[in-house]
Amino acid sequence: MLAVGILPSVFIAFALCIIPESPRWLVLQNRVDEARNVLLKTNENEAEVEERLAEIELAAGIGNSGKLEEKAVWRELLNPSPALSRMLITGFGIQCFQQITGIDATVYYSPEIFKAAGIVDNSKLLAATVAVGVTKTAFILTAIFLIDKVGRKPLLYVSTIGMTVCLFSLGSTLSFVGEGSIGVALAILSVCGNVAFFSVGIGPVCWVLTSEIFPLKVRAQASALGAVGNRVCSGFVAMSFLSLSRAITVGGTFFIFSALSALSVAFVYKCVSRNEREVNMAVDLLAKKAAEEVMDKPTGFGTCFAKGFMGVKWTDWVGPK
Repeated sequence: MLAVGILPSVFIAFALCIIPESPRWLVLQNRVDEARNVLLKTNENEAEVEERLAEIELAAGIGNSGKLEEKAVWRELLNPSPALSRMLITGFGIQCFQQITGIDATVYYSPEIFKAAGIVDNSKLLAATVAVGVTKTAFILTAIFLIDKVGRKPLLYVSTIGMTVCLFSLGSTLSFVGEGSIGVALAILSVCGNVAFFSVGIGPVCWVLTSEIFPLKVRAQASALGAVGNRVCSGFVAMSFLSLSRAITVGGTFFIFSALSALSVAFVYKCVSRNEREVNMAVDLLAKKAAEEVMDKPTGFGTCFAKGFMGVKWTDWVGPK
C-alpha cells in the first residue's frame, strides 16, 4: 500500500525533465531568447509573444540594471517597504489561513469525526470517507472553471463564509445533537460541505494568489515563504487535532476551527484585492518607474518601491472594493 506513493514521485521526476523554465526567470537571467521560445510553445502568435516578452523585460528592468542600485532579495524581504510588507502579510496570511481552518484535520480524521457522530459500521465509515474524497475532487475541478470567470476574491468570500457555517454546524452537531440518524446525516453534510467550500475557493485560490501579488524581483522567495507557512500550519493542525479533541471534545475543536474561519473572512475583506493579475504587472512597472526617477539619489530598491506608490491608495489594489 505504501509503495503506491512511489508512482506520483516517478511521474513528477519524469515531468521535470520536460517542463521548461519560467519565462520570467529566464528573463531575469538575461536568457531572453530562451524565454521567447518558451512563450512560443504556448502561444503561436508572435506579435503577442513579443508584447508579453516586452512587458516582462520592462518589469524586470532588463537593459537598465546599471541605473538601479540593487539590493539583495532577502534583505528586501527582511526589511521591506510598507507596500511590500502588505503584500507579504497578504500572501503569508492566506497560506496560513488555508490550513489553520482545519481542512487537513477534516480530511485525515474524517473516520474519527464520523465515529463521534455515531457511525460504527466499517463499511459505512468507508463510504462516508470516500464521499469526502469525491467531493473534494469534484469541487477542485469546478474551481478550475470558475477562478478566472468569477474572480479570486468572490471565490474566497464564498469559500471562507461557507466553511465557517459548515464548521460551526459540525461542532454543533457533535456537541448537541449527538448520535443518531439525524446527527450522522448532519455530520456527513457538514464535513462534505466544508470540503466542498474549501476546494472551490481558498484551497486552489491561495496558490494562485501568492503567484500573482508579488513583484517579479521577490516573487520566488516570497511565494516560498508562504508555502513554508502553509506546511508548518498543516503539520501543527494534523499533529494537534487528536490531543485537542480529547481535551475539549471533537465538537469543541471544530468550534475553534469555525472561529478561525470567521477570522479568515475578515482577512480576505481587508487584505485581498479583486484584480490581482492586473495589479501584479502594474506593481512591477510602478517600482521600475519610481526607481528610474530617483536613480540619482542614494536609495535602495525598497525606498524606490515605496516611492512608486506615492499618490496611490493601498485600497486601489489591495483591500476591499
